[in-house]
Amino acid sequence: MKSRSLFTTVCAALLFAACSVAPQRPESVARNDYDGIKTYVTQLIRHEMDKSDITGMSVALVDDQRVVWAEGFGYADKENNKPASAQTLYRVGSISKLFTATAAMQLAEQGKLDIDRPLEDALPGFSIRSRFADSAPITPRNLMTHHSGLPRDFSQGMFMKNPESFTKLVDHVRANDAAYPPNHIFSYSNVGITLLGHAIQNTSGMPFAEYMRQYVLSPLAMDTATFEPGVAKSDLMAKAYRKGALVVEPHLRDVPAGGLNASVVDLSHFLSMVFADGRAGTLQVLKPESVHEMLRPQNTDVPLDLNFHNGLGWMLSTLGASTIENAGPVAHHSGATINFRAQMYVLPDHKLGVIVLANSSSAGRSIDRIATETLTLALEAKTGIKQPKREKVPAADPTWPVDKLQPYVGDYTSQIGHIRIRLDGASLRADAFGRTFNLVPRSDGLLGVQYKLLGLLPIDLGALDAIGITRRNVAGHDVLVASVGAQEMLVGERIEPPKDVTPWLKRVGAYAIANAGDDHDFIDRIMLTEERGFLIAELTMTDHAGPPQRLVLQPLSEHAAVLLGPLADGGGVLRCATDHDVEQCSFSGYALKRIAD
Repeated sequence: MKSRSLFTTVCAALLFAACSVAPQRPESVARNDYDGIKTYVTQLIRHEMDKSDITGMSVALVDDQRVVWAEGFGYADKENNKPASAQTLYRVGSISKLFTATAAMQLAEQGKLDIDRPLEDALPGFSIRSRFADSAPITPRNLMTHHSGLPRDFSQGMFMKNPESFTKLVDHVRANDAAYPPNHIFSYSNVGITLLGHAIQNTSGMPFAEYMRQYVLSPLAMDTATFEPGVAKSDLMAKAYRKGALVVEPHLRDVPAGGLNASVVDLSHFLSMVFADGRAGTLQVLKPESVHEMLRPQNTDVPLDLNFHNGLGWMLSTLGASTIENAGPVAHHSGATINFRAQMYVLPDHKLGVIVLANSSSAGRSIDRIATETLTLALEAKTGIKQPKREKVPAADPTWPVDKLQPYVGDYTSQIGHIRIRLDGASLRADAFGRTFNLVPRSDGLLGVQYKLLGLLPIDLGALDAIGITRRNVAGHDVLVASVGAQEMLVGERIEPPKDVTPWLKRVGAYAIANAGDDHDFIDRIMLTEERGFLIAELTMTDHAGPPQRLVLQPLSEHAAVLLGPLADGGGVLRCATDHDVEQCSFSGYALKRIAD
């Protein structure tokens, strides 16, 4: 998973609020009663598959060196009546990053890769444009912790029928811009992990996929797992589905970041290796200190990350429904390709882990819930530790006066795009991704989030109901912070309109991608608008229903502008240039062409 975004939580809550009732969760679990867990989770899986139109799914529960449960549900290949099983292969998306990080740590143990030296040492020719003066060099450690400041993706050619080799990415990056300086903020990057895979290939002297097979997958007895651009050429490979219909899964260029095909049984072996301090049977795949370093919080000295921690490859914090309390660190990673979804949660202190894989694009929220429920019940069965009942924080009584609400009013750039917070009489509203939310003062001094369908009918937002919002200055940034209990995450930063958008007003209008070629069709339409002095880029996505994503465009010059993320000073750069009196704007490798509004 990438880090849990507020956008995912909100959209999922709205989408599924009116769905059918799930099976009743057990009030308690007897010690070592894994059979009881299987009974309940099986019911939950069938409920979620029916509700979310999921064709096939597999789950595995790991207790130290033992796979206590591994089973498939639905179909790996519905057209040929082939059921999903524990051996079914899925594209596991970004869970691949854990394996690429494992390979990097192996080479570090051998002295072949210094993870704290500049990346250029292992990847000659690497460079990227940067507008940030005196930035530190990017290191392999930065890549594994997503603190390199590199763009999230180089979108052109990432998903297509016949992508070029991932080793070409280093050439594309040279002509692009850093989004942030290194170690400034957590910023997820598929580009970074793909470059790490290239460095692994260089320093090992072997093709990346072959190195992974010989030194990572085979020692773990992951005999059916492979790293490759597309689905495995195996009878065990699941077909891909969207809305219940069979679809073709496009190939992926960025193999080190998301190219692993594996089963839940394969991934169980990886978890057992982690629980055994790097041992797999008689083999020492990683030294214990390397395993521990991968699970150690790496970003405790990054103020803008607050206490949202990550390790080397691993995510170490959750927010919302995925929060597991009183269990020590929760290490996890999710994965998503175009049509496959994957989730892995691990409790290292208790040597418990769960993997859920699915072959349907609609499965993301469901597999997260299934994984969390399975792991919390397993924790109770193994240790007796129950999850506390989460009580909803009551509204402030009396409510806040207008002068206490006023400081929140303004515009923000965020993980979900542009947010406008405004006063409506004595109430605070937030406009985001085409909807209006109520921000309601709570008794704990935070703002709760409420949504009313058609402005009338209150909707249960699920995990979002537990999230509180506050405004704070962090390292000189005026930011919104989301929190659940003690866990915090930066949402976005307050922004003011640019001093002068006049040079960019001539570019207001509709755009399409001119050089998409055989790329998977992500974006249907791009609209550049001006609103209250802000430049807004509206992206209408082909694979997602609902309103366009709205991102703030911050001009750097007459010919360059930053597409802002969670901070007012960072993001990918859109550049415009004129050739033979024809202007061409480009972003992430894509050339944009004007079309009729």
